[in-house]
Amino acid sequence: MNFAIPRQDNTELLLYLWKIIDLPYIHFDDLLYKISYELFLFPPEKATAFIKNLLKENLLTEDDNRVISLSITLNKRMLLWQTDRKNKVIGKINSVKKRRLLTTKIENDEKSSFSLILKSFSDKNTLNRAVNISDKDFDIQELDVEKGRIKSSVAGSKEDSYYIEVDLKKKLLKHNCHDFKTRRSKNKQFCKHLARLFLLLKEKNEQSAEFFLKELAKNIEEWEFRL
Repeated sequence: MNFAIPRQDNTELLLYLWKIIDLPYIHFDDLLYKISYELFLFPPEKATAFIKNLLKENLLTEDDNRVISLSITLNKRMLLWQTDRKNKVIGKINSVKKRRLLTTKIENDEKSSFSLILKSFSDKNTLNRAVNISDKDFDIQELDVEKGRIKSSVAGSKEDSYYIEVDLKKKLLKHNCHDFKTRRSKNKQFCKHLARLFLLLKEKNEQSAEFFLKELAKNIEEWEFRL
């Protein structure tokens, strides 16, 4: 995500400001104050010139009481942005609710093999953290039951993605997040990334997800969890 202020384009800079202001209109003096003393974009003299230039370019309108609002064209763009933002927020909320319902179901499920095995590898706190990871953060490159391999990457807090590899024939599970490296691997437990991966696999193909979990649980003392 790019947080740079678009100073070279008056239209984009104005929209950037209006997204922060988040008001249908604002008095000239209040806009000047926000630009200079709250956002520190320009000193007062330059901020005044900036606003006047926007009015001259018809990007802003001003009534007799010096109340400023966006032009009709920019207001339409602003409304579209607000609608898109609202839909994305609602989508994320619904997605988290869906995943949390799945986690609650797993926590309370004492019958299915998938739930029982996943809980043996993950504590409640790990499952709760796992549901906050988006499906889009995962890139599953391989899911092959016959070969017994899973390969996936997952976006992390740093620029580089983490990797996850499961090899049933070699009895090897590889992952490189800090929690797995320093804590979980020693006790052959899942971090939030591994728990989320198997929840995601369950949504896509429950039989495959359960197959891999069962194979992992078999002779766990023979398995190697490492980077």
